[in-house]
Amino acid sequence: MRDRGVEFDVIKYIEDPPTEATLRRFVELLQVPPADMLHPGSFAKLGRDIGEIDSDEALVALLLEHPEVMNRPVCLLGDKAVIARPAERINEILD
Repeated sequence: MRDRGVEFDVIKYIEDPPTEATLRRFVELLQVPPADMLHPGSFAKLGRDIGEIDSDEALVALLLEHPEVMNRPVCLLGDKAVIARPAERINEILD
């Protein structure tokens, strides 16, 4: 992004975890189910199975309790968002 002259802020989600409203905004802008916000490898470290989570509300609650399992980075630009993994996905909102 720096190469393209795009200004951005970095939010360290562990030090400054997202609020419930922010998480819900991510889901809305990403246009994905909350399950897509879970990083599979990190989630597995909790010793839990994704099948145990039976609702979007439970997923949001899990992300609030354990921000370290959030799939990241989440990049926002105006009313567009993308989980930039791989990093090249950022181009989806820059172009």
